[in-house]
Amino acid sequence: MGMNETPSANRVHIGIFGKRNAGKSSIVNAVTGQELAIVSEIKGTTTDPVSKAMELLPLGPVVIIDTPGLDDEGELGKLRIEKSNQVLNKTDLAVLVVDGAAWRKEKDFGETEKRLIGRFLAKKIPYVAAINKSEVLNDADKAEIAAFFGKETKLLFVSAKTGYNIHELKECIAGLAPTEDGRGKIVGDFLAPNDLAVLVVPIDSAAPKGRLILPQQQVIRDCLEVGAVPVVTRETELPLTLKSLARKPKVVITDSQAFERAAKDTPEDVFLTSFSILFSRYKGDLKQQVLGAKAIRSLKDGDVVLISEGCTHHRQCEDIGTVKMPRWILKFTGKDIRFEFTGGTEFPKDLSKYALIIHCGGCTLNEREMKFRLKCAEDAKVPMTNYGVAIADMHGILDRSLEIFR
Repeated sequence: MGMNETPSANRVHIGIFGKRNAGKSSIVNAVTGQELAIVSEIKGTTTDPVSKAMELLPLGPVVIIDTPGLDDEGELGKLRIEKSNQVLNKTDLAVLVVDGAAWRKEKDFGETEKRLIGRFLAKKIPYVAAINKSEVLNDADKAEIAAFFGKETKLLFVSAKTGYNIHELKECIAGLAPTEDGRGKIVGDFLAPNDLAVLVVPIDSAAPKGRLILPQQQVIRDCLEVGAVPVVTRETELPLTLKSLARKPKVVITDSQAFERAAKDTPEDVFLTSFSILFSRYKGDLKQQVLGAKAIRSLKDGDVVLISEGCTHHRQCEDIGTVKMPRWILKFTGKDIRFEFTGGTEFPKDLSKYALIIHCGGCTLNEREMKFRLKCAEDAKVPMTNYGVAIADMHGILDRSLEIFR
């Protein structure tokens, strides 16, 4: 991802759902004006969710996710359906593609789609049902299909083959998308124009060569958007940086791994927090994760702690998730605790075995998926926190790290 590209996690995620051969991939190609998806008459051509980040006018930066058919068959088909269902957890809006040509051919026409609509409603996902292949339907057919789905279903008759109503479908998608006004700010709600924000950025061996990692990029951008002045330094240069400034900074924001050192070097009259805590608040539930951090004190011998990350990366010898975090917890609790690790899209369905879940900041996950994971933990009555909150609490600086939000 280039420095000027919108991060995938900040793009509107559009999920394309439907049965096999409904024309999902054809609709993707028609809406985007590009041959992004392979189109074939063979059922089950799309075997895994396929994501593509792009600009979709008039909406802007989006991620379009083409999913396997919801009526796939066999053991492998069940796995594909499960993959499609997982996409719901990060879908901001859904396009349900229905095969209009099947109206008089299939006795169970629309039943699978109606069940999926029920899931959209339960998850509060805005959606539109695109009745594809409408070139074969007459006015009476259209009226009957509209009556079948009911007035509460937003319906649009389209044709990927002829281009009929594709422009209207794009306009409908744009109208359903969550607006930027509805999103929170990372730092923009507590920084004012000309405020100084010192960002403590260790040179992490796991970070891409020559680039800052995503949370650091996003915080810098948010500072600039509000007119604040970001000053970037390593933890080793923080004391000299603070002395060199002509005026006191409003806040020091540190990488979690340098939290303890940054706390010692930051004057008490300067706010202090971390990138990870900012992201807990930005796209998760900071209160829930603060309570989750307190659960570290209650861990017992034999407890299992899940450490989960939203991305996958090459593990270094001092990796924060698999090495440093377990070491800090073992030292803090003095207990014999076992650890399990997940990364990327993998997040366990059954959380009952875990005494605690510690998640990364979730910078690569969109808000909907991060909140889904938090809700899964809440429903399973398993406390959940994130890296920055947990590290701050174990080092006795959590209260100070939260002061700026009060």
